[in-house]
Amino acid sequence: MVTRRVDLRSDTVTKPTETMRAAMAAAEVDDDVLGNDPTAFRLESEMAKIMEKEAALFVPSGTMGNLISVLVHCDIRGSEVILGHNSHIHIYENGGISTIGGVHPRTVKNNADGTMDIDSIEASIRDPKGELVYPTTRLICLENTHGNTGGRVLSVEYTDRVGEVAKKYGLKLHIDGARIFNAAVALGVPVSRLVQAADSVSVCLSKGLGAPVGTIIVGSQSFINKARRLRKTLGGGMRQVGVLCAAALVAIQENVAKLESDHKKTKFLADGLNKVEGLEVDVDSVETNMIFIDILEHAKLNAEKLRKKLEEHGIFVMQESSSRIRIVMHHQISFKDAQFTLSCFQQALGGVHEENGN
Repeated sequence: MVTRRVDLRSDTVTKPTETMRAAMAAAEVDDDVLGNDPTAFRLESEMAKIMEKEAALFVPSGTMGNLISVLVHCDIRGSEVILGHNSHIHIYENGGISTIGGVHPRTVKNNADGTMDIDSIEASIRDPKGELVYPTTRLICLENTHGNTGGRVLSVEYTDRVGEVAKKYGLKLHIDGARIFNAAVALGVPVSRLVQAADSVSVCLSKGLGAPVGTIIVGSQSFINKARRLRKTLGGGMRQVGVLCAAALVAIQENVAKLESDHKKTKFLADGLNKVEGLEVDVDSVETNMIFIDILEHAKLNAEKLRKKLEEHGIFVMQESSSRIRIVMHHQISFKDAQFTLSCFQQALGGVHEENGN
């Protein structure tokens, strides 16, 4: 009988803390669609201040936050956005920018560190002289941290350079910052500095920060005014939303400080897993709270069998393919949980190999 549960499928699986539940129960609320919810206003004001942008808007999800942001910047159908071929917006958001917004994606190859080559971005910008036949480039999107490359961090210097390219050609820059606080903590820089070059940023509250629901988008006052209208169009206007925003305020106040610990636990686990017989982890690529584990051909179990074996011990992970598993750390996983997880992997696969596989 399983008595312990260690859920590492994602950092979206966290449960509201007792402090969050108390804040939700006591939240002062009103009708946010009418612009009167005081707790939503507090959250939006606080996030705008932290990110050093003029204004902010609470939306139900990261997918909606990114969609709204793209549609505000690309307000003419047939506009084009440059984004990574392996980005969340391009792969995991139902093609919403195209199906709903009529926005054409132009992908640039993501490197192993989540970046796109600056020269490739610039080369992908359409020549206005070809507007008779080409879409019009209006936006560049970055993702920080970059999920599909293992939570890799985009530096301040890189982001600034992309921002300079955007300005050079009169384009806007949007950052999908679902885990932007993880990136800022990993780099040791204020989050506001990391997004200084961006015209808009989406910040997920229910991933690393551990709130139960929601995303904040930030930008200029003009951007947020347009975003608020699009939120209503997409069905994202909610009434007494302060109940949710109260939990998000607690998350910002209490959980940002826990991200460094999450990263240390992740690194510990990555180092250990890389020594388990039949597994391989690119330890150098583990920069924040995410680990991709490759199961080698000679391993005793494939990914599906390993996942099921771990579940017998109360360890839950995300199967990416027949030979890959993903783990995401969060504040409700203790160091002892990480140690227990490592021991369960070792038990399932039969021990530890010597350093460097020799």
